[in-house]
Amino acid sequence: MSQKPINYLHLSTLVAVAILVGTELVGASWAAGWALGGLFQLDPMVSRAIEVGFSFLGLVGLYFFMKTAIRNEPIRG
Repeated sequence: MSQKPINYLHLSTLVAVAILVGTELVGASWAAGWALGGLFQLDPMVSRAIEVGFSFLGLVGLYFFMKTAIRNEPIRG
């Protein structure tokens, strides 16, 4: 069973989308954690923990976004 060749146009589009959307999601998530820590005047360690937690949520969102993007624009074919 041979696989279809890689479509480099689709691959480059998906890489560009991953960089763009990943930067937006993780950056906005990190900024939200920073803003909440400052707003409630939390301890710096607690604020960092919130930032990391929100960033993790941003990465999870990126995972599901890319999963859908690859389904709609396959790399092979």
